[in-house]
Amino acid sequence: MYYTYIIRCEDNSLYTGMTSNLERRLEEHFCKDKKCAKYTMSHNAKKLESAWQSESRVLASKLEYRIKKLNKEEKEQLIKDKNNKLLNIFLGDTIEVDKYQKIDL
Repeated sequence: MYYTYIIRCEDNSLYTGMTSNLERRLEEHFCKDKKCAKYTMSHNAKKLESAWQSESRVLASKLEYRIKKLNKEEKEQLIKDKNNKLLNIFLGDTIEVDKYQKIDL
């Protein structure tokens, strides 16, 4: 399984990433491990806001890319969306939305 995720940083900015091991990757971001992303190293990762599960790296990368293209307001709405309807509205014309399952946090 692969995961695409959104992290909120201390300055209220949002970071989007993807990984095959969500727990390990979050630990790297929050503890500022040497494998931490440059962005979360300097903006201090605070909280996992949303995550989606997919079956392949290709699918996770596509979702990550599309989410990164959204503006902050759209990302905030996506975070609040409990049943994945906005994923279809925002990204349904660019990815196969039914290939992603939002993880309950």
